[in-house]
Amino acid sequence: MMQFKTFLSKSPSMQTIRLIQTGIKSAPGQYEKAYINGQWSSAISGETFDVFNPANGQVVGKVPDMNTDDTLVAINSAFKAFQSWKNTTAKERSQILRRWYNLLVENQNKIAEIMTAESGKPLIESNGEVTYGNSFVEWFSELARQIRGDIIPSSFPSKKILVHHQPIGVVGLITPWNFPHAMIARKAAAALSVGCTVVIKPAEDTPLTGIELVKYAEEAGFPPGVVNIVTSSRENAPDVGRLLCENHLVAGISFTGSTTVGRILYKQCAYGIKRLGLELGGNAPFIVFKSAKLDTAVSSALVSKFRNCGQTCVAANRFLIQEDVFDDFVEKLVERVKLLKMGNGSDTGVQLGPLINQPQLDKVTNFVNDAVSKGAKIITGGRPATHLGNLFYEPTILTGITPDMIVYNEEIFGPVICLTKFKTEEEALQISNCCDVGLAGYFFSEDISQIFRVSKNMEVGMVGVNEGLISCSEAPFGGVKQSGLGREGSHLGVEDYTYVKYTCIGNLS
Repeated sequence: MMQFKTFLSKSPSMQTIRLIQTGIKSAPGQYEKAYINGQWSSAISGETFDVFNPANGQVVGKVPDMNTDDTLVAINSAFKAFQSWKNTTAKERSQILRRWYNLLVENQNKIAEIMTAESGKPLIESNGEVTYGNSFVEWFSELARQIRGDIIPSSFPSKKILVHHQPIGVVGLITPWNFPHAMIARKAAAALSVGCTVVIKPAEDTPLTGIELVKYAEEAGFPPGVVNIVTSSRENAPDVGRLLCENHLVAGISFTGSTTVGRILYKQCAYGIKRLGLELGGNAPFIVFKSAKLDTAVSSALVSKFRNCGQTCVAANRFLIQEDVFDDFVEKLVERVKLLKMGNGSDTGVQLGPLINQPQLDKVTNFVNDAVSKGAKIITGGRPATHLGNLFYEPTILTGITPDMIVYNEEIFGPVICLTKFKTEEEALQISNCCDVGLAGYFFSEDISQIFRVSKNMEVGMVGVNEGLISCSEAPFGGVKQSGLGREGSHLGVEDYTYVKYTCIGNLS
């Protein structure tokens, strides 16, 4: 049976399971407000929208449907708070971030329950995401005191050259639904650690997790206006995003999401020459060479492809298997895929939850139907699992993939494995690099020379060699080509949030 090795948590209690299945009802009204300028606030319009559990369609929360009026209040509050927050010491910021981290750890199970209720991902995965997201808060709490400048030797004895880093100001954080904890934590902790203030815009499908994170940020002691969260429906989201990009008080934007939306935000930021971080879509190749350990490759394929039901930007998408081992790999893979358990994320042993919403289900269904209509063969799966609910799709394996199929060219974002044979290393790399995005890539080989060659020549920002899980707080996360700009995590994760200032002191004697 497949195990998600990074997703370790205690089994949920029966009380926890009942809460998730019936909606979050432990504290009525807890999620009916967003957080602006240190106050839990309703929308100025008074409007709200419902948040649904994709596993069963039940309402699990109601949050403010904020618009540009509310967002402007948040921006102004963040700008005012920045005037003092930027002057805090690195030690002060480090200590508050550490308190935030401690609170997130103490409340991990509760956060995971909320995430499962609104995203549908299995509870064991939600706990894994909370652990992962928390690690960024811890990392940047420690890194806050390690931001260093330079004293550069001058060519002139009468001059001294000093270089130091300053926070850029207010940062808009626009985060996705598939990792509602980790993407907020990774961005906000980095920005806050260097003295920026933030306005968080969580995805409309999963705002409850973000609200819970901000609740603990308030408890940790961030001053009013330093951390703000604005919730909005799908209808108001474009206008809120545009305001964050175009308002002159916002110094930078960090966005995780599709390349299509990333292009829009890029254009909107252009007039103000904003500092911009974009973590966009991928189309990750997964190459298995004939020297690979097939059991390792199969286990890694399951983790990389089916985590969050395939709805991750680094999910393996194009499976390229060398013809010498193709049949053996497929046999082992099919055997393991047939053991996967689908269902409500709160149920014991579930490894695959639902897709997030109807458009996502329609997309996956259309991709598979297109491939089959053009000659692909379904080995297993290939249809919605309607007996489980409206948004479930069976884990699917397709062979006979050709370049004219949508699944060959576009990111699937669903539980579908598309297998293609190749003959040579050169052919595998040509297929791997033929698209205009390059976030993550994976390959499996026991040939050390090949490992160095392929790692170098893969046109992606992150490479997993004999490994299907590569993300961690210490490593730089980001892509090349149209997969984005900048890096998150690692010591590089603060660069989007600081200006480099050069000071020349002259006429020294």
